[in-house]
Amino acid sequence: MSTLRVVVAVVGTIAAGAVLAQSGAGVVKDKGCLKCHAADEKKVGPSFKDIAAKKGDAKELAAKLKDGKGHPKVAASDAEIKAAVDYVLSQK
Repeated sequence: MSTLRVVVAVVGTIAAGAVLAQSGAGVVKDKGCLKCHAADEKKVGPSFKDIAAKKGDAKELAAKLKDGKGHPKVAASDAEIKAAVDYVLSQK
C-alpha cells in the first residue's frame, strides 16, 4: 500500500472518530437527562448548577450513572458518561 493510501486511511479513521464523538450537552439531551434535570432549576432531580456546586468528584459521579447507585443506571458508553459529567460539572 502506498504511503498516500495509508495517510488517507489514517486521516479518514481519525475524522470518523471525531464525528462520532458527542458533546456533553448532546449526551445529556439524547440520554433523557433533561426529563429530570435542568441547567438552573430543580425538577425531579437537582439542577446541573447545584450538582456542580457540590464540587463532586467526576469519577464518583460517573460511577453513580454507570452503576445505578443513587441515580438510575444510564445506558451509555464510558465516553458518553464522561462527556455528560464534564458538561454537568461545568455548569457553575
